[in-house]
Amino acid sequence: MSTENKVIDFMGYRKIAMIFSFVLMLASIGSLAVNGLKFGLDFTGGSLVEVGYQQAPELEQIRGKLGAAGYDDAVVQTFGAPTDILIRLGADHDPKLGDKVLAALQQGESQQIDLRRNEFVGAQVGEELREQGGLGMLMALGMIMLYVAMRFQFKFSVGSVAALAHDVLIVLGFFSILQLDFDLTVLAAVLAVIGYSLNDTIVVSDRIRENFRKMRKGTPVEIINNSLSQTLGRTLITSVTTLLVLVALAVFGGEMIHGFAIALLVGVLVGTYSSIYVAANVLVLMNITKEDLMPPPKEDEEGNEVDEMP
Repeated sequence: MSTENKVIDFMGYRKIAMIFSFVLMLASIGSLAVNGLKFGLDFTGGSLVEVGYQQAPELEQIRGKLGAAGYDDAVVQTFGAPTDILIRLGADHDPKLGDKVLAALQQGESQQIDLRRNEFVGAQVGEELREQGGLGMLMALGMIMLYVAMRFQFKFSVGSVAALAHDVLIVLGFFSILQLDFDLTVLAAVLAVIGYSLNDTIVVSDRIRENFRKMRKGTPVEIINNSLSQTLGRTLITSVTTLLVLVALAVFGGEMIHGFAIALLVGVLVGTYSSIYVAANVLVLMNITKEDLMPPPKEDEEGNEVDEMP
């Protein structure tokens, strides 16, 4: 096997990375326990009011008018065009809420404002969505662990699930610490992070397994360093191109998908890190050896082992 390329000693920093991950996870767990998540209307229930302006308004001015009218918890964002405004309220169901909001916005406004939608999302619907989303995430992690164990080896499945749990926990902690709205689009982003991180981890795991079988010399740490160095270029190119798209979505995509883009930004960064320093670190901690990855010996018709070596 060619070893002309420079090998980076990733595992030489594994203890520092372990401490760093532990601190991030501890901060996330602490914030989730103390602050919790700031659930959006999809989970908590409330009202949606959509209005249309003739000219693009100032969102801060709309928030000020709603606050003066007693709607302090209003979430105001553009919806498609800059003239379309979506207002989320935690108010109880009121068929005339849209008219009340429209009247508050129309005060002191020279242009005509149209009421386009007035909907209510019940709390029971929000509770069901929250439970189903959590169960879906747990089921995804369980199926991933089974898949990796069947394709590679049990120690790889533990490393992969540890990396995915690490990524999900830090993304949730990020939203909890900053108290950003957590709605269905953010939940979708968290599930997308699981897929992205798993793909990266599978690529690294495949190269580690290949090198364990091909490299006749070298400790497990040296083989893992070699494998990580060989896949580093692919990992960086994939991550950087993905991040460029996500930055564009976060900046220019509007408020409707802002949370989605932010969750994926954090997830891609953490997922790239975890595929190197969490999944591979777990393999070292579990004492991965060449014997764990060697294919079972073939047997002839009489049940004797066949030596495939020349």
